[in-house]
Amino acid sequence: MRFKLKGMKPFLICAVFFLILFTGYRNLEYNWQWYRVWAYLFTYENGVFTPGILLEGLMITIRISAISLVLSLFIGFLSAFARLSNYPSLRAISWLYVEIVRNTPLLIQIFVIYFVVSPVFNLSAFVSAVIALSLFEGAYSSEIIRSGIINVPKGQFEAAQSIGLTTAQSYLKVIIPQMLRQILPMLAGQSVSLIKDSALVSTISIYDLTMQGQRIVSETFLTFEIWFVVAICYLMITVSLSIVIRWFENHLNFINR
Repeated sequence: MRFKLKGMKPFLICAVFFLILFTGYRNLEYNWQWYRVWAYLFTYENGVFTPGILLEGLMITIRISAISLVLSLFIGFLSAFARLSNYPSLRAISWLYVEIVRNTPLLIQIFVIYFVVSPVFNLSAFVSAVIALSLFEGAYSSEIIRSGIINVPKGQFEAAQSIGLTTAQSYLKVIIPQMLRQILPMLAGQSVSLIKDSALVSTISIYDLTMQGQRIVSETFLTFEIWFVVAICYLMITVSLSIVIRWFENHLNFINR
């Protein structure tokens, strides 16, 4: 009986949550106009599919998030290996980068790169946003990756070198596969945070999903409808990414059995 109740607990929590949401929805004195939302997502007339401005904003959000995710992982690996290197200068630079980025707000970093750095190098707002997100999330990824490498027993590295593997081969074939199994859940959480943090790029006039939502709300006053749709779009991206990472984690565990 206790096992059944434990298994039903998540469903009961979800049921209570949706009951509260539905009750609030019904009791809210608001003129819901969901039929007007579809035009901002897409239109399909005479066999022609035309994306709306919300869908266009969603595509920009996905582009920024995807590029920033790849770059942040690359920066994270570089910073983690620099932090673990035998060179004091590399360790100091990596430590300084991680501490400065992790202890300052992302919004301030976006403003600094867009208003201070981008005019010097003639960078677009899109590139500035990608750089800011990559550096910010890369600092967190660096610590996650570094902790994963440290947690791999030193005996694994020594055993790899004893059979003739070079340092690079030891990391690629022995250390990193074991490290990935430990840090994938944390990297998944960080990747989801990156997607949500990407909403801040709207502050530098990038017409991403959040910016388009603000634009529509200011013109139509469809406040709740638009923000509900925007939230669902972000939820779809993050859940899809979580599923992909979970599949990769299960695949990696299957290979390493």
